[in-house]
Amino acid sequence: MSESLKENAPLKADKVAKPQKLVGVKGMNDILPPDSARWEWLEGQVRSLMARYAYRNVRLPIVEPTALFVRGLGEVTDIVEKEMYSFEDRLNGEQLTLRPEGTAGLVRAVVEHNLLYEGGKRLYYMGPMFRHERPQRGRYRQFHQIGAEVLGFGGAEVDAELILLANDLWKVLGLKDVRLELNSLGQPAERQAHRAALIAHLEKHSDVLDEEAKRRLHSNPLRILDTKNPAMQSVVEAAPRLLDFLGEASLAHFNAVKAILDANGVAYSINPRLVRGMDYYNLTVFEFITTSLGSQGTICGGGRYDYLIEQIGGKPSPAVGWALGVERVLELIKEQGEALPDLTPDVYAIIPETAALPVAMQVLQTLRACGVSAQMHAGSGEGMGSMKSQFKKADGSGARFALVFGAEELAQGLVAIKSLRDGEGAQRTASLSTVADWAHSLQSTL
Repeated sequence: MSESLKENAPLKADKVAKPQKLVGVKGMNDILPPDSARWEWLEGQVRSLMARYAYRNVRLPIVEPTALFVRGLGEVTDIVEKEMYSFEDRLNGEQLTLRPEGTAGLVRAVVEHNLLYEGGKRLYYMGPMFRHERPQRGRYRQFHQIGAEVLGFGGAEVDAELILLANDLWKVLGLKDVRLELNSLGQPAERQAHRAALIAHLEKHSDVLDEEAKRRLHSNPLRILDTKNPAMQSVVEAAPRLLDFLGEASLAHFNAVKAILDANGVAYSINPRLVRGMDYYNLTVFEFITTSLGSQGTICGGGRYDYLIEQIGGKPSPAVGWALGVERVLELIKEQGEALPDLTPDVYAIIPETAALPVAMQVLQTLRACGVSAQMHAGSGEGMGSMKSQFKKADGSGARFALVFGAEELAQGLVAIKSLRDGEGAQRTASLSTVADWAHSLQSTL
């Protein structure tokens, strides 16, 4: 090749490496259809029930100051010591954390916006939380909670109301094999007396304590009672019971909660080892537990936290609340085989020719306005595809009916309606001028 030809020859492009396929962060999962529809259904049931109890929704930031959780949850809790996603803001050096739970953030919002100025509040929230744990069934690094909180009321009746609310939710969702465990942590002075007795008891059996228990012996001994170590169970069972240290007022509060639950037929058991994982609890604590999910049996837990608002900088005010794990509740629904509502479209529109699209889409818009769920067949850009392939997709959609916008029917001002679920494929026609009149007959739930 001559030099002149070489100069005019096209340059050979450098070989470009194929971009590496990116995947999501371990333990932080995508929620895709059809599972996402189950989430929407659960959230809808919760919203409806919360409205019946007169609870109002709040939406909170995902990122909060790290100090909020250190102060609110306790420095020696597992969450603060091991599990929080914390980082420094590169712009201003502020220490921030992806929220590991919802209560502290809600209390911060209540204090910051002075929401208790006009009296107590009943609130609820939904959203993702973050903890760096070993991912396993029902326990993920990004997980979702629904929480209900009552702030500004100190009576036992709101403790009971929250438990009744959760118990009603299990009924609405059709859940079985859910039991309620109760305990009272009393007040700080009572816990201090119990703490001294508990430390003395555990020190006598220091040879049995594992390293985690020894580390917590003087910083947070109450959490040792929640150990899962089989070698320590006999020592824990013989430990002094906090219930035996409660004063008259704490016992009266606990008995009032139990009396309301008894009057409403809510079964429960007293678990003197139930302490919950955060330092902010006092008086009533509770958990709803199932045996259907293996080791991750707690689906909802909470209690009273009368001192947290003051710890976060607000005026002293009582409060109580609970949070449920959305993933665990959905897993339990699936485990128990509970049927969820029909989430398939009512109709699937089959469109043989692109010329029929304007009329077909006008009809579908009218149907949707009447409450009919409608899925339209979409072409590839080179046509709408064969009738056979469209019917196959209509059947796969789960729709009860196919609407066929054929040229012959359209010329007569009609659309063909073909049943996809009765086994015989019955077909009829309907007028394009009276869509609203026959729309209700296409709905999957009447």
